[in-house]
Amino acid sequence: MPHAKAEVAGRVIAETDKYEVVEGNIYFPPSSVNQSLLTKTDHTTHCPWKGDASYYTINLDKTELKNAAWYYPQAKEKAKNIENYVAFYKNMVTVTSSE
Repeated sequence: MPHAKAEVAGRVIAETDKYEVVEGNIYFPPSSVNQSLLTKTDHTTHCPWKGDASYYTINLDKTELKNAAWYYPQAKEKAKNIENYVAFYKNMVTVTSSE
């Protein structure tokens, strides 16, 4: 069974057996993410086919990783499968999967 995990300094931020992979990024269902470690930011970006992404900062004790995670609150039709799913920047968060 496939399994995916996102960690920072050995601390699990997200873990699931059901996820989506889009453009090489693992998107975690919102229910699999430890929301208590995330703070919404004002940062946004736009993807022509996925829509407008919103961002989270990850807060771990005294470590703050600004805009390290993103999600599409209103994904376009071709990306509805990842709407509200959370992805993480690989240079800030260790994301692993096994299939």
